[in-house]
This record gives sequence, structure tokens and C-alpha cells, in this order.
Amino acid sequence: MKKSVFAVAMIMVLFLATACKDDTVSLFNGKDLTGWVPNGDGKWSVDEEGNLVTENGDNHEYGYLATEGEYKDFDVSLEFKQISNGNSGLFFHSYIEGYNKVHGWQCEVAPLGSDTGGIYESYGRGWLAQIPEEKESLLKVGDWNKLRLRVEGNRVQTWLNDVPMVDIEDEAIGSVSGQIMLQVHSGDDIKVVWRNINLTVL
Repeated sequence: MKKSVFAVAMIMVLFLATACKDDTVSLFNGKDLTGWVPNGDGKWSVDEEGNLVTENGDNHEYGYLATEGEYKDFDVSLEFKQISNGNSGLFFHSYIEGYNKVHGWQCEVAPLGSDTGGIYESYGRGWLAQIPEEKESLLKVGDWNKLRLRVEGNRVQTWLNDVPMVDIEDEAIGSVSGQIMLQVHSGDDIKVVWRNINLTVL
């Protein structure tokens, strides 16, 4: 009898673990910065429409808004709009060193003609994958864009406005986990707004 009860209990645990694994969660609640940690130089706020606003700080240096938790295999989608200078990025498998030095990788979010959807290794090998020139026009300047990033094992895939942009395999990426971060690039007049940041753990 005890063995049967134990077996049933184990089945329930495995079922719940499987059910939770594929659940999609919102990383941004549309109200405040709960679940996020600011780093470096940047200004972070929520506007009247419930959008997450990221813009350069007083020193015009790099800033990063990072998730409290770390993620390894996941599928994340979000929408962004570049209000002015849209030089930003969606970092993953990353961590902060010191004030604002980030080690890891980013899915590029950048002005028109600058490889939005490409993959760049910060303080490492640089560009791992830039996007084809003919896909640069997919970026909607001054309007909402949909960005999706999927990381599973060594494989990294990105989509911009539902169009595939990058599909690569990289052992270094697959060997670690890390935080997800929204970047404010150094420079002037940086301002990007974000919404509908949803993540599924794979």
C-alpha cells in the first residue's frame, strides 16, 4: 500500500514539473519594475500606457535592466518601439561585472541598418551572426516591432516581426545560463519602450 501511495505521489510530482516547465509567464507586469534589477547608467520607468521605458541616464553610459532570475533554455517574445535613438539590445545568458560591464550575448535591437535580430557576444568574439541586408527593412521605425528569441541547448533563433532572422549553433552559449537584460546603449537621446514581455521555459 505504501509503495502504491509513493508511486502515485511521484507521478503527480513529475506531472506538475512537466506542466510548469512549458508555462508562459510575463516578465513585466505593466505597472512597476517588480522582478527587474537596474544596473549601470540608465533611467527606467513605466508610462501611462503601461509600457516599460528605458532611456539613457545623466552620464550617457551603458545601462542594463536585468531579470532577478536566470534562464537557460527558453523562448521569449516582446514588442519594442524606438522613440528616438533606438540603440539597445535583448541580452541573454548574461551577468553583470562591476557597475555596467556585461558578459554574455545579445539579440541586437538597433537603429535601421544595424542588424536588429543579430547575435553579438559582449566582451568576447563580437558578432556571431548579422542579418541579411535585404531583411533590414523589416524594422518598423517609430512603430511597434515584435521580437522573438529562442535559446535551446546550443541553438539560438531570432525572429523580427514574425520573419526568421538568425539560426545558429554555439557551444559556448549552450554551456551556461544567465540573466535576461534590456540594454540602454551609451550615447545621446536613447529611448526605447517595451511591452508584452513573455517567456516560456523549455
